[in-house]
Formats: sequence, C-alpha cells, structure tokens
Amino acid sequence: MNALVPLPVVLPLAVCGWSVAVGPRFVAAQRVVSVAVLGVVLAVDLVLLVQADRNGPLAVHLGGFAPPLGVTLVADRLSALMLTVSGAVTLLVLLYALGQEGRARGPRPFSFFHPAYHLLIAGVSLTFLAGDLVNLYVGFEIMLMASFVLITVASNEARLRAGSTYVIVSLASSLVFLIGIALTYAATGTVNFAQLSLALGELPAGIRTLAQALLLTVFGVKAAAFPVGAWLPDSYPTAPAQVTAVFAGLLTKVGVYCMLRTETLLFPGNRLAPVLMTVACASMLVGILGAVAQTDLKRLLSFTLVSHIGFMLYGLALGSAAGIGGAIVYTAHHITVQATLFLACGLLEERYGTTELTRLGGIVRAAPLLAALWFVPAMSLAGIPPLSGFLGKLGLVRAGVADGGAWAYAGAGVAMATSLLTLYVVTKVWNLAFWRTAPAPDAAPAPALTHPADPPPLGGGATVVRTATAPRTEAASGRAVLRLPTAVTAAAVALGLAYTFLASPLIGVADRSAAELLARTPYIEAVLGP
Repeated sequence: MNALVPLPVVLPLAVCGWSVAVGPRFVAAQRVVSVAVLGVVLAVDLVLLVQADRNGPLAVHLGGFAPPLGVTLVADRLSALMLTVSGAVTLLVLLYALGQEGRARGPRPFSFFHPAYHLLIAGVSLTFLAGDLVNLYVGFEIMLMASFVLITVASNEARLRAGSTYVIVSLASSLVFLIGIALTYAATGTVNFAQLSLALGELPAGIRTLAQALLLTVFGVKAAAFPVGAWLPDSYPTAPAQVTAVFAGLLTKVGVYCMLRTETLLFPGNRLAPVLMTVACASMLVGILGAVAQTDLKRLLSFTLVSHIGFMLYGLALGSAAGIGGAIVYTAHHITVQATLFLACGLLEERYGTTELTRLGGIVRAAPLLAALWFVPAMSLAGIPPLSGFLGKLGLVRAGVADGGAWAYAGAGVAMATSLLTLYVVTKVWNLAFWRTAPAPDAAPAPALTHPADPPPLGGGATVVRTATAPRTEAASGRAVLRLPTAVTAAAVALGLAYTFLASPLIGVADRSAAELLARTPYIEAVLGP
C-alpha cells in the first residue's frame, strides 16, 4: 500500500504535462482524462484513508533514500482525511467547470485551466503528504504558480489587480518560510519532520520559539487568519465561481493543516497557545463583523471564510485531543460547505448577473431549487443542528468547557457569539436576495444599470452585458435548473449532508487522528523505523 502514497501527487502532475503537450487539439479528451484521473485520485485517497486508519501511517522514501537525504511522503490519518475530502471537492468543482465551459459562447482558444487546475491539485496533495519542510515549501510554490493562473483566467483589470496582490502576499510569506527553513536546518541539520520532532526538543527555548513563530506566521498568511488575512476578501471574489470555490474550500485549509501538523509534531506543549487563542478569537470576530457590513455576496462569504478559520485555530490552541479532534471535524466540514456556497453563488450570478444583495430579490419563488442549494450549506455554516457545522462547533465548545481555563472559556464565548452573528449574516442574505420581492430595475441603488458578465471561465468569447436585476429566461440560460453545474452543486450539498449522516465515522476518524498527532510516536516510527 505504501506505493500508492505518491499517486495523489504524480497523477495530477502527469495530466498537467499531458494537457500542455496536446494543447487545444484534443479538448474533449482533456475533459475525459481530467475527470477520469481525478476519480482515480479520489479512489486512491479513500484507500489511503482506510489503510492509515487501520494500520497507522504509511511512509515512502522516494528513490530509496532514507532521511535526511531523501524525499519522504507520509499518509497518516490526518493527511489521508484531508486528501479524501479535497479529492471529492476538486472532482465536483472540475465537473462544475466543465459544465460552464460547455455553455461558453464564441470561440474558445486554448485555455490553461486544465493544466493549472491539475497543477494546483498536485501542490495541495504534496503539502498534505510532505514529510519535510522543503517539500512543504515546494508544495506551496506549486500552488502559488497554479493559483495565479487560475485567479487571472479570462483576465480583466480587477482580476489582474487581485492576482497581483495575491502573488505579492504569497511571495512575501514564502520568503519568511525560507528564513524559517534555513534557521531550522542551521540549528538541527535536518528538515525531515520525524527527525525534527526529536532534534527541536534539544534546542534552546529561544531558538525553538523563533522557529515556531516564523512557521506560524507563514501558515497564518496561507490560512488568512487575522491579522495577516486582509488580502483574501479583495482577491477571491474577483475569480470565476469554480476557481473561488476551490480556493475558499482548499487553499486556506492547507494553512490550517500545516499548523496542525507542525504544532503537534514539531512543537508539542503549545508554548504559543495564548498567541494562537488570541489570533483565533480575533479572526472569528473581525471576520464576521466584516461580513455583517457587506452587501455583495462574494465579499460577504470571503469575510465569513476568514472568520471561520478562527474556529479551527481555537481547537488547535486548546491543544487537547478533544480540541484538535473538533478542529479536524470542522476543517473537513468547512472545505465542503464553503466550496458549495461559492458554487451556488456562481449559479446565482450567472442567472441574475450580479451578487449585489440590494439588486436581488424573489429568488425563492423564481428559482426554488437555487434557493435550496444555497440555504442548506448556509444553515450548516451557521451551525444549525443537526448539520455538520453544528457538530463541529459543538465539539469545539465542549472541548473548551472541558479545558476549564479562562482563555478556553473566553474562546468558547467568542465562538458562540460568532455563530450567532453568522446566523444573522446568512439570514440577512436570505431575506434580501431570496425572500423579499425583487426590486424594480430603476429602484436598484447601484450606480450602474448594467453588469458585464464574467468572460467564459475556460476560454475566450465575447463579453455579454445584461441588466443586473432581470433574470435570464430558461431558453437563454439553457434550462438553468437542469444543467450540469446545478447538478454538481446539488451533489456538493449532498456531500455536506453526508457528514451529518456519517457523523459517527467522521468524528471517530478525527478523534483517532488527534490522538495520533499528540502521540507523535506512530508518525516517527513510520518514517524512521521502530
């Protein structure tokens, strides 16, 4: 089974290279191969999850070179769970994108969406499987290259500006990451996680704390935690819906995963727990207050994304098995629900030409299916029982109460207040965009009466300009209720609901993952031997 560990990285890289090689000559073949390969990757992820849960971490030394010289990939319960959830979401988002591609009008020159998308998946998989700091850095850089292409696909001025901001922030964090890696290697002589877990404990407390702070800063930027997450609300909303969905669902959670991995394996004892708790509480409050002030749905969801990263950091800051287990459950839930909300937002924007809440209304009567596809994940995000968001938040609050400390109680209080404000935010969206009567076109407060539609997301084509408040007819929208993107969004909603019906297995895997992370020995022995 160890031979399967590299496949989630190798297969997307192979498809990326093949897509670039064939170019525009085999568009239909690209679609078929992309879907087939991501289906295989998801199957491999499931096998790795089952095997890691039954038999412990799976480690492979590429080329047969042992640490510290070789490249080590490790699939334990946490990484395999993250691979499985991300594999399901990326497959759904690809199908959504293919449905949008099939509906694009006009000529479609060769697009780099397919190779960039697979390169992004390879980078995400590498970060989940990396057994050392250098390959973790390489995974980040692969994601950066691919995400810049995706965030500027079908470029306009806003996307180029947002993409430039994203790249500048990412490059700055990469520089800090390199400094952290250099410091760690200079102090220990290795970058392998298993060896570092032993070597870092022998360093002076000051050097160890400095290395920990540098890595937390880098991962905090990737996770868009406060105060280093201000770039996100200005970057994500400009991208096409399918790109924003995979960014919001996955890329920030890569930062959370790296915090979970390094804080438990490399820096046990939670020396910076008060800092993490402060960041968690500030992220929850600042993010949700920012969402309260928004009237554009994309920006509103981007601010809720920043806010709910705080829930995951709260579980990590607690440092207990219950807290980390709750953080893992909430991370898996949030990957799926946040991606689903952006997919539904894309359907809404395509149908009505805008995501400005003051220009929308009456959707629940005009498009009840679309309303349902937004309502279910929104209620899960707000933590309404018995949905998965409620289960994750309940686990985190119970862990905080069980901790009994003043910081833990304060964090639990902030988490509950944030949940109430999240409920207020999604209720506001429901009332303005879905429930109330649609405003008359001349009553819309926005200054422009027309809204340029996004260019076709996977290729060229003419820009279409339509009124922002008038829905497209069924004939013009190609029977919107029945098309592939709507079906894919419904499947994503069903996946989120599956977390509720399969709550016991999910929580069980998360709890065992937390125990394994805190024990550290299974991971170390899988890499270095007993």
